Amino acid sequence: MLGLPDDIRAFLFDLDGVLTQTAKVHAAAWKDTFDAFLRAEAARTGGPFVPFDAVTEYDTYVDGRPRLDGTRAFLHSRGIDLPEGTPDDPPDARTVQGISRAKNDTVLRLIHEQGVQPYDGSVAYVRRLDALGLPRAVVSSSANCRDVLRAAGLLELFPVIVDGVVATRERLPGKPAPDTYLYAARALGVEPAHAAVFEDALAGVASGRAGGFGAVVGVDRTGQAAELRRDGATVVVADLADLLSAAPPLPGEEGPR
Repeated sequence: MLGLPDDIRAFLFDLDGVLTQTAKVHAAAWKDTFDAFLRAEAARTGGPFVPFDAVTEYDTYVDGRPRLDGTRAFLHSRGIDLPEGTPDDPPDARTVQGISRAKNDTVLRLIHEQGVQPYDGSVAYVRRLDALGLPRAVVSSSANCRDVLRAAGLLELFPVIVDGVVATRERLPGKPAPDTYLYAARALGVEPAHAAVFEDALAGVASGRAGGFGAVVGVDRTGQAAELRRDGATVVVADLADLLSAAPPLPGEEGPR
């Protein structure tokens, strides 16, 4: 069934980097935010400025995680201990909440300036699921998930959305914990063993493995196929079109030439 085991009956998708080309926007926003903070810290302490690595440190500490968790993980990696602050902190506050707000302000500005582009292969895959009437959900740590889906023209394709707003309301731990994916599977009425998780982030494939899902599809957009397999992916593809190429055409569709 669509390049996956036949007993897979529900399909759970991460947003950034799987459905939409916003992972690079998030990476740029994190770099802008952390570099501004690290420059200020270097000036304050007299220490060296070591910029944020938008590849290695992004993949390791922030990709796929809730925003506050990503901020804490990166600061901890640099040996920086800041007060938590409150959600009302301004973006220039020297707190976890302030830095996280600065990042969110930056990503919203970039999305407004650049728009949101979906991946064509992912759109084709989700439309095939829709045509077949198969259950599907988006599972994202982003509180802006619905806005991004709407901007990409994908909102109507997902009857279930588990985003940062839902996770906060339901007190669900973020990825790499499996709770948000398990919540989505329950909402679709499907056991994890019969559901597939689609992720491009290491934390995301780890959450799929921890949840006991029947398939964990790693989407390798950045050349980290080995790392995706190491952390839990059972299948790795460069694009979801690779899975579609193995699927038979629907009635009325032209078959392969």
